[in-house]
Amino acid sequence: METWNISDLDVPPHKPAVLHSEVGGARAIAIHLPAGEALKDHEVHEHAFLHVHDGEVEIGQNGETTKGGAGFLAYFAPHERHEVRATADSRMLLILAPWPGEGRDLDFNA
Repeated sequence: METWNISDLDVPPHKPAVLHSEVGGARAIAIHLPAGEALKDHEVHEHAFLHVHDGEVEIGQNGETTKGGAGFLAYFAPHERHEVRATADSRMLLILAPWPGEGRDLDFNA
């Protein structure tokens, strides 16, 4: 068993921390995004679950915006484009499954 307390992790801004990664399984990544900063419009090859541990974010997709604070969970299907903007300093947990998704470069580190 592996365990983490997201509140206690020292994750610097712009340096996502891979907590767990298992080929054929899933990848868990802790992210610290300062207020006003964004993960620009992007997509991933995997199913993606984004949990806001603390802070507040806006998710932009297809011209619409959804807001979420602590406890918010969003799901994105593979190749679903979106942007995540922090409206307050935010700590998030991203889970990608299966890891790696079809077409993903195995050297991807974040």
